[in-house]
Amino acid sequence: MINTPKFTLTDDAQKQVATILAPEPKGSFFRIAVKGGGCSGFSYVFKIDTHKESTDFTYDCTGYFVVIDDMSIAFLKDSVLDYVVELAGSQFEIKNPNAKSSCGCGVSFAV
Repeated sequence: MINTPKFTLTDDAQKQVATILAPEPKGSFFRIAVKGGGCSGFSYVFKIDTHKESTDFTYDCTGYFVVIDDMSIAFLKDSVLDYVVELAGSQFEIKNPNAKSSCGCGVSFAV
């Protein structure tokens, strides 16, 4: 049995994921991925999805699910997903201990 790598969601992130997924069709989930690109080398991708691969990792989020593919979890292991509301706006933010640097807006990172 494969151990699921640690990935944590704050209460604020869980509430926002639930808000986003509530009107979506049954079986929808919130996918987080890492892709090449962005000003620091890699960038985070957040989207609603309905297709899960057998190699995906699934995290329960108060009745909804967050899914991370097996390639992305290598970059996201031990990270924390938060949802922050600031004067300039609100957004998901990943506190990633694996990132050696990130851009000013926090959307891209380097390892």
